[in-house]
Amino acid sequence: MPIPSQPNPQDLIPITTTQALSALCERLGGEAFITVDTEFMRERTYWPELCLIQIAGENDLALIDALSPDIDLAPLGALLANQAVTKVFHAARQDIEIFVLLFGDVPRPLFDTQVAAMVAGFGDQVGYDSLVSGLTGASIDKAHRFSDWSVRPLSASQLAYAAGDVTHLREVYRRLNAKLRDENRLDWVEQEMAILSNPDTYRTDPETIWERMRPRSGNRRFLGTLKVLAAWREREAQRVNIPRQRLIKDEALLEIAATAPANPEALARARGITKGFAEGRTGAALLEAVATARAMSDDEMPLPAQARDSLRPSGALVALLKVLLAAKCEMHHVAPRLVASSDDIDRLAAEATPDVACMHGWRHGVFGADAEALKQGKIALGVDGRRIRLVPTSD
Repeated sequence: MPIPSQPNPQDLIPITTTQALSALCERLGGEAFITVDTEFMRERTYWPELCLIQIAGENDLALIDALSPDIDLAPLGALLANQAVTKVFHAARQDIEIFVLLFGDVPRPLFDTQVAAMVAGFGDQVGYDSLVSGLTGASIDKAHRFSDWSVRPLSASQLAYAAGDVTHLREVYRRLNAKLRDENRLDWVEQEMAILSNPDTYRTDPETIWERMRPRSGNRRFLGTLKVLAAWREREAQRVNIPRQRLIKDEALLEIAATAPANPEALARARGITKGFAEGRTGAALLEAVATARAMSDDEMPLPAQARDSLRPSGALVALLKVLLAAKCEMHHVAPRLVASSDDIDRLAAEATPDVACMHGWRHGVFGADAEALKQGKIALGVDGRRIRLVPTSD
C-alpha cells in the first residue's frame, strides 16, 4: 500500500541497525525511483556530519539514523549505485557531496527536481516548499529547518518534518517528469545531470581555491603568495575539521598575502590574527607557508586574469543581451539563470566566439544562436504590445 505524503508521526521509527537497513535497501532495489534527502550539521566542522537519511519509495518510507553505533551504511551505498533505480533529490549538491565522501561516487542515475523545475519554467532555484505547494497544493512545515540533527533522541515533530522532505518529493518528481516528457525537455535535464553526476564537482582542489577569492590585483608575487596560503588553509582546515573561515577569514588571508610577514610579531599585526595564534603552532605553520611563497621564483607565480580581447564589454551590449535572454527564456518558459550566467553575458559581449555554456546544446537553441545574430546585426529587438519580439534586419 503506498505511503501517504503526511504519514503518522507515531509510525516514524528511525532505522538504527545494519540488518534493518539491508532489508530496506533490498526492497527499494525493486523500485523505479526513490526520493532521497539528508539532514546534516556543518556549522562547526569542515566536513559535513551526516545525521539522518530520508528515503521513500512507492511503499516504503525510512529515516536512517546515520549516527547509530549499530549501523553500517554499506547497503545504502549499494542502493545508490543501483543503475536500475533513479535517485530523486531536490537541490542535490550538498547531499551528493556527503555521499561522494562516504561512498566515493555520485548516486546514479540522478534527477534533481530543482534543476528540472528551472527547465520547466518555475523560476531560478525554486525552493522545495514553493515547488511542493505549486505542484501538489500541500504545505511544508518549516519549524525544524534549523534543528540540531546531531542531538538524540530526535523528536516526533523533527521526524515528521524530515519525512516530508521525501514523501512530497515523489509527486513532485512524477509531475515534473511528465511535464518535461510532454514538452520534449527530458534531454535538457539529462545534460544538466551530467554536471551533477561528475564526482569532481564535489571535490575541492586546494591548489585552485584561491581563485574563488577573486583577488583584485595584477601583482604576480601577491597572487602566488595568496595561492600558497589559501592551499595551506584549506588543507589545515580539512586536517583539524573546522570551517576554513573559522581558521582564518578571507580578509586576514588577503592581508597576510600582501604583507608577507616574516615573524610572529608581524603576523599578529594582521587583521583578526591574535598574538596567541601568531605565536602558536598554527601561526608557525602559516609563517612557513609565507616563507615557501617568498622563496618561489617569479616564473612560478600565477598570471593575473587577462582582460579578454583586451576590452571591457560594452555596458549597452551587455544590457541588450540581458533583455534578449529574458525575452527568449520567457518565450521558452525556462529560468534565465539556467541558460546563461552574468559572466557568460559579459563574455558574449566582449569576445567574438566565447566558449560558454549558452553556445552549446539546448541553450544554443534557446538563446545562443539569437545572441550571435544580435551581435552580428542580423536581428533587432522590438516591442509587440507588451512583449519583446525579434525583428530580422534587412541586408
